[in-house]
Amino acid sequence: MKEFENYLESVPEDSLAYHTMKNHFSLWLMARGEVKIARMINPVKVADFSNLKELREYLINIIRRRRREMNKGRVINFEESAVIDETNVVSLAPGSLGGKGRGLAFINTLIYSFELGRLIPGINIRTPITAIIGTDEFDMFMERNHLWEKIKEDKDFGLIQDLFLKGSISYTLEKHLRVLLKLIQKPVAVRSSSLFEDSLTQPFSGIFDTYLLPNNHPEQEIRLKQLTDAIKLVFASIYSKNARIYFEAINHKIEQEKMAIVIQEVAGNRYDDTFYPHISGTAQSFNYYPVAHMKPDDGFAVIAAGLGQYVMEGEKTFRFSPAYPELDMVPKEDLYKNSQVKFYAVNLAEKEIDLLLGENAGLVTLDIAVAEKHGTLKHSASVYNADNDMIIPGLDSPGPRVVNFADILKYNYIPLASALKTILNVVTEACGTPVEIEFAVDMTKDESDHASFYLLQIKPLIGMGAGYNIDPDSIDEDDLLLLTNKSMGNGIIDYIRDIIVLEPGRFDRSGTVEMASEIERINKKMLSENRRYVLIGPGRWGTKDKFIGIPVVWPQISNAKVIVEVSLPDFHIDASLGSHFFHNVTSMNVGYFSVGQESKNSGIYWEKLNDQKVVKNYKYFRHVQTEKPLLIRMDGRKGMAVISMNK
Repeated sequence: MKEFENYLESVPEDSLAYHTMKNHFSLWLMARGEVKIARMINPVKVADFSNLKELREYLINIIRRRRREMNKGRVINFEESAVIDETNVVSLAPGSLGGKGRGLAFINTLIYSFELGRLIPGINIRTPITAIIGTDEFDMFMERNHLWEKIKEDKDFGLIQDLFLKGSISYTLEKHLRVLLKLIQKPVAVRSSSLFEDSLTQPFSGIFDTYLLPNNHPEQEIRLKQLTDAIKLVFASIYSKNARIYFEAINHKIEQEKMAIVIQEVAGNRYDDTFYPHISGTAQSFNYYPVAHMKPDDGFAVIAAGLGQYVMEGEKTFRFSPAYPELDMVPKEDLYKNSQVKFYAVNLAEKEIDLLLGENAGLVTLDIAVAEKHGTLKHSASVYNADNDMIIPGLDSPGPRVVNFADILKYNYIPLASALKTILNVVTEACGTPVEIEFAVDMTKDESDHASFYLLQIKPLIGMGAGYNIDPDSIDEDDLLLLTNKSMGNGIIDYIRDIIVLEPGRFDRSGTVEMASEIERINKKMLSENRRYVLIGPGRWGTKDKFIGIPVVWPQISNAKVIVEVSLPDFHIDASLGSHFFHNVTSMNVGYFSVGQESKNSGIYWEKLNDQKVVKNYKYFRHVQTEKPLLIRMDGRKGMAVISMNK
């Protein structure tokens, strides 16, 4: 069909008229099974058009429209795509699509072939324009630039990045990227999609790099260089320090990993010199922290204003259940105290960006008041009225802002909750396992008064909802070391003797970065000795906000088999749900417990812990060891966990 379309563009006019009069076009199409389009062309006569140019355009448009219809929900080769749009995924280079790429291809099929949007009225279900560079390009890049030998010799990641940036991509890919940049005018995300990424066994979530590019330099050659540099740095991220530690922790060989690349148009709109969506977030179909009458299978979502990096980095976000969107999952005072105060946006003011500064090189962090000035916070925020201790939806009155999305979740300005509920149900059923999705929302409404929901990624979550049950009568208080009714994980662990603990009294908000470095050194030692451990500490693990917890990334605590958060006196426990950190915890079957210091239903028996043998005292942490392995039991359905001493 593509070849036929090409010939229609160049065939002489007298030949075009002759074949039209003889109905040769419709006969040719009918003989090749294109019945629908043949019937459309059959009644057409040359006399129906004022000139042959109009006839040619009519025939080409029909063929092009039909090809686009056929390509909906498919992965198509770059050459086959006359127009790149969101209804298909375009392959820029052959090879495997990688884990993330496979998920995006599935999303595209779900939305555009199975018409998922029909199940969700009142909102457009979409995907951004997406192109994928298959793993063959990675292999060619490594061979062409003689990098296989060099990465074996050199472990310095800074030097590896320089080597990759000096390398050259294939001529064919460069040619395709030039065309792509002419078609995409918005900022672009360059995302990793390795063979192992988002797999059922090991997720590699957040281990490899993603770059967001403004894509707005007036010179196309500079835009192309920024894009190719981002691609090379994503290739290089396989050999980063964090990735190497992760490979070692799960006993995978780094040589077996290959990298595909996903290039996506960023969802959102321009506001002054910034670009971002109204809402970004993640949602999971299984909830280990249900409250009130919620059930674990109701799932939960974590959302924030602006770009999704804010959610992924475990900052102050808003959490709710799509099944009960009107129900606040945290107390009112905590909602106000821990409301979002910053947000991420693509920085359009900075046209020259240094990607070696890291994943956030093309971004800017702004105060939430800037979003209010842009008008993007209108339906996402409320006002706290101190006089009557109430949170009032909307921004009509003066007072502190609380980003709680009340107009959307409680008053259904857009059907976000019902969309999430349906999508989670459909995708869970299709995948046969609980899932996590990433999404963005553009609340700019079209002529049908519909906002747009962009489904960005699907990750399987393994080990969810299994059936281990703790009988409360089996708990012996004399042996009890820890009890909580807020836990994540399922099953029994009975081989751990080591506990790394930072007691609340030794926690200092000004020293959390140093604490992260200290636990990284301890973790390396435990990793080298192949000893799994229980990690206990105050505040939120895995946050990027160093004042509400210890800002570790997963490789810094990768050998912990159980992670315990102890609440701070002025901070309500709410785990880093939806973050890359949390996804690694869930997918690697790590126990994740929250303990309130003043809770009746949970607690740590500090006297018993202090009686254990001290292996080493560090500046902040203490390494203790029990005489016999601990008995760690986790009931995934109840959210209950018990750590007991073995006699």
